[in-house]
Amino acid sequence: LTVLGKAHEFFQICDLEGKGFITHQDMQRLHPELPLSLEELEKVFVTLDADGNGSLTPKEFTTGFSEFGKHVSCIELYSYSIYSPQGETACPLKCEETVSDDEDEEFQFSNLMDRLGAKKVLDDESDVKQLWLQLRKDEPHLLSNFEEFLVRIFSQLQEADNEKNELECALKKKIAAYDEEIQHLYEEMEQQIKKEKEQFLLKDTERFHSYSQELECKLLSKEQELEQLVQKQKRLEQQCTELLSGKEETKAENTKLKLTNQELLRDLERTSHELSLAQQQLQVLQEEASRLHEEKEMEVYRVTETLQREKSGLL
Repeated sequence: LTVLGKAHEFFQICDLEGKGFITHQDMQRLHPELPLSLEELEKVFVTLDADGNGSLTPKEFTTGFSEFGKHVSCIELYSYSIYSPQGETACPLKCEETVSDDEDEEFQFSNLMDRLGAKKVLDDESDVKQLWLQLRKDEPHLLSNFEEFLVRIFSQLQEADNEKNELECALKKKIAAYDEEIQHLYEEMEQQIKKEKEQFLLKDTERFHSYSQELECKLLSKEQELEQLVQKQKRLEQQCTELLSGKEETKAENTKLKLTNQELLRDLERTSHELSLAQQQLQVLQEEASRLHEEKEMEVYRVTETLQREKSGLL
């Protein structure tokens, strides 16, 4: 009945709008109310959603959550009912224990943890101890179930720890074998490198001798080329000397040509002046000839006119 009441209360917390059903997002509103993560709430929703339609009715939620709480989250629901205000009103605490009772509980819990081997698995036993003490005080009939649950959990954890140790040993053996193989390969590689280095040095020596002979041949050829270049330089120097002497002669000839050119320029200026005078005289003569030609034409015209009048008179 407590689980059904809590389920109904949880449904009302999720369905604040009064839709009559809740979705994935509505289910996340229980995150502050329950000691469950969002992923665990999502798993609870998927478990309760039997038809897979993505929503939960009050009947599906209440029935499924009660069945789910029996075998999955009874501890979380019980812890919630204990620490909620309603849990405080519905399940009042017993009277205060004496100092001897506290010591006895401490001793029993310590024996339980020693028997389960929890110290090898858990670093902090405070949460388990608090839940165990609360069950011992309020719900002693559930304490045996809780201890059986712890036995199964710690046995599985111990098995997992043993498997982890075995895997660590196997891993260490593999690492040792791997290191030995790497060392063997490293030694073989060093031998191979040493052998190849010796072969390389031998080849390098032979190549050095052949390269030295080749360089000597190239040096002789370069010396011959240098001798040819020296002779060619001498010939070029001789040609330069000849060109310099020819340049002096050319310079003298250029001076003579320059003087001749100046004389020719003076003759050209004088001839141009004379030509200009001749053109002026020719222009005067042309004008005089034109005038005479006009006068002659006028004379011919007068003579022709006189002859014409005389011819008319005779007629």
